[in-house]
Amino acid sequence: MPDLPTPQDAAEAALFSECWDAVLSYADLCTSGSLTANQLATEAFTLGMREAREADLAPQRGSGRRAARLPMIPLLLTAVRNTAAGWEAQGLGHKLDPDLRLWLNSEKATRYTGPPLQRPIALRGLRDMQDADASLLWLAEVEALPLSSVARRLGLDPAAAAQELEQVRALFRDRCHRAHLDSPMDAECRSYARLLDAVTRSSAADTPDDLSRHLATCVQCAEAAACLRLHGGGLPAALAGGVIGWGGLAYLERRRRASEVRLGVGRPVPADNDGGDPKEGAARSKVLRHGLLGAAVLISLVALGVSMMPMGGGSGDDTTAASHDDRQPVADPGSVLPSTAHPSPTHSASGAPSASASAPAGQPGHDNPDPEPQGTASATASTAPGHRATGSADPSAPASATCRASYDLVNQWNDGFQSTVTVTTTRALAGWRVEWSFRDGQKVTQMWDATVSQSGARVAADAADYNRSVSANGSLSFGFLGTWSGKNSAPYAFTLNGQSCPLS
Repeated sequence: MPDLPTPQDAAEAALFSECWDAVLSYADLCTSGSLTANQLATEAFTLGMREAREADLAPQRGSGRRAARLPMIPLLLTAVRNTAAGWEAQGLGHKLDPDLRLWLNSEKATRYTGPPLQRPIALRGLRDMQDADASLLWLAEVEALPLSSVARRLGLDPAAAAQELEQVRALFRDRCHRAHLDSPMDAECRSYARLLDAVTRSSAADTPDDLSRHLATCVQCAEAAACLRLHGGGLPAALAGGVIGWGGLAYLERRRRASEVRLGVGRPVPADNDGGDPKEGAARSKVLRHGLLGAAVLISLVALGVSMMPMGGGSGDDTTAASHDDRQPVADPGSVLPSTAHPSPTHSASGAPSASASAPAGQPGHDNPDPEPQGTASATASTAPGHRATGSADPSAPASATCRASYDLVNQWNDGFQSTVTVTTTRALAGWRVEWSFRDGQKVTQMWDATVSQSGARVAADAADYNRSVSANGSLSFGFLGTWSGKNSAPYAFTLNGQSCPLS
């Protein structure tokens, strides 16, 4: 395993610390275990930093503008994907997630290395922005950092950060619109390009039926619609899916979870030390400059467990099979860089998922973990994206219910949607199964932070290995992707371990 590059100065040492947990988070999604994730992350981090330094030394383009490249974190995440592709080509694919291996050998993967004008629109749009603008957009939308923290990192005025972000979003939309028009497309796509630009500018604009049908069958135009539509909350998914590729949605969920931990949701002391004692920051940089780029992987793994505690959101593609029993939850942003020595293996408490009478095991789903971003057509569902379904509670639910369920429709497009389920319980749980029924024939295609099984309209979500335990008066949460046709009503008849849970 190669050594990590040595920071050239204090600023780069701080950058290493900020970026490492993001790299490890994505590497953990891509591999079959925590030790392999550290190996992949280390190789990718070394590759990405070398590419970044070479790009900084390259001759600048006209008007003093740097050569086009991604901001640091997405550049390093791309290095993870490229390193994984290298492992697959070298016969080391058995170390990777099986679904990633399928993706790496598909046409979807070739888009990221093929002709520039055929690469994902979000990737091209972000690369075409100035580094400061692209970094602001990525840190705020994908990494889900508070704007005050992003402003400090980028040297912006915190009071004007929100306005600056709105301007950067508009700039990204402009770059993506230009990239879409520059893409090779057939006559039908070309005829819809101007209409697509118009209907995505306003949240009040209706999508004509013929355009909606076209977006349902044309991946390229649907991808453009996701990037051009700044309202509706779909921009983070468009960025993550378009720039990272495989596992983009799962990575996005993990970063949202890590952001909650930073804000103190999961522990009493926030991890965001950007505004802390400057002496402490200087001391940390000094340690990093002298080559102590991490205390030990064990410390990193302890921090990883914090950010993956069940508290809303989801992890994604890594809940694939019981064979991944040594996978550890992903890094908290305060985690340290790894040492170059090989660490002692650290396994989960049990070599296999423990059975629970109150949480029967479901069958994991293995559908495509990372569908292409889809454009948002005119909403025909009874519940609008981004709003919580309040639906009528199960009439058979007892008045003194010990649990309550909430259902949030996060996003919706022509034939698919993304939702989150949160259940609060007054009782402590050692395992759990949440069930509900769909009204309109919806099908779950992917789930994170739980294992899905579905029979007809009835869906069951079983706890993952790392989030089986829930404290009294605590909550559990998981997310999923699904398909719908005609109507997308909120589900009903929620139960927790067989007990009815009214919708709140």
